[in-house]
Amino acid sequence: MPGLRAAFCTFLLSAAAPAVAEMPRLSLPIDCALGETCYVEDYVDTDPGSGQRDYACGLKSRDGHRGTDIVLLSFEAMDQGVRVLAAAPGIVAATRDGVTDVAVTPDNRAGIEGRECGNAVRIDHGDGWQTLYCHMKQGSIAVEKGQKVQSGDILGLVGLSGLTNVPHVHLGVLKDGQIVDPFQPQATDTCGMASGGGMWRDAPGYDRAGLFTAGFSTAVPGFDAVKSGAARVRETAPDQALVLYGHAFYAKPGDVLTLSAAGPKGEIFRQEITLENPQAQLFRAFGRHAPEDGWPQGDYRGYVRLTRDGRVIAVRHADIAVTSR
Repeated sequence: MPGLRAAFCTFLLSAAAPAVAEMPRLSLPIDCALGETCYVEDYVDTDPGSGQRDYACGLKSRDGHRGTDIVLLSFEAMDQGVRVLAAAPGIVAATRDGVTDVAVTPDNRAGIEGRECGNAVRIDHGDGWQTLYCHMKQGSIAVEKGQKVQSGDILGLVGLSGLTNVPHVHLGVLKDGQIVDPFQPQATDTCGMASGGGMWRDAPGYDRAGLFTAGFSTAVPGFDAVKSGAARVRETAPDQALVLYGHAFYAKPGDVLTLSAAGPKGEIFRQEITLENPQAQLFRAFGRHAPEDGWPQGDYRGYVRLTRDGRVIAVRHADIAVTSR
């Protein structure tokens, strides 16, 4: 779930509140079609302890996660430009731009401190209600402080800024500075959406199933190595096999895992695997042996996609570099 996922950073600059006083009703904050060109990946963590739990008591959150993540299916989609939209009417309270669109790594993590939200917009809806839109594309912010906006107005573009490694928008909802789960705004600590769809005008559907991770290896790994992370290889030689794996949870019979990979000369494989009798957790892998003259040196990216009846439930990506060593 975008691993190193969108942490909710401090982004609470002062601004005058508009006259609207009731709880805002939210529209989707991104110009995409759920299940077709995007999907909801992570929700607000409703577990008060050190664990994580989404509003449906499922696995789709991270410890301390403070928003709803809506993720694009690929980096290519981000490059084409996907608009971030105001979820409700209000007044722009603050903006930030100038954060580079770079996936977070252990090497650059320290440079993101204090700017985990990346390029962002915060909108004031009155009576202490605010929404926050994180990880937007550098240079794309289309509004300014003090500007009135309506639901669906363009705020900018989906990017890769801040504490993230996948292109997505992180929507945070606050009341008097405290995070609110838009699916369960009264924080009832029950399993399931609040009556009336919570704060949503048209609440996104929920899927229990998802993907924990994807990775490259140089042979089909064992399940223990997949779960521990030991299977992941980030750099390899031209004569080694390239194997992509995906780790899924709560899949149903008939769900499809699609594993694909591409490198400097284009796609190297694509395989669809129909899950006939899935377990609570499972992994599948597919790959190719190196060609006789070896893989071309350069960067390779793989995608693992979980679909049900043609509807996208989750996507994970993995990267590996082929070097001359």
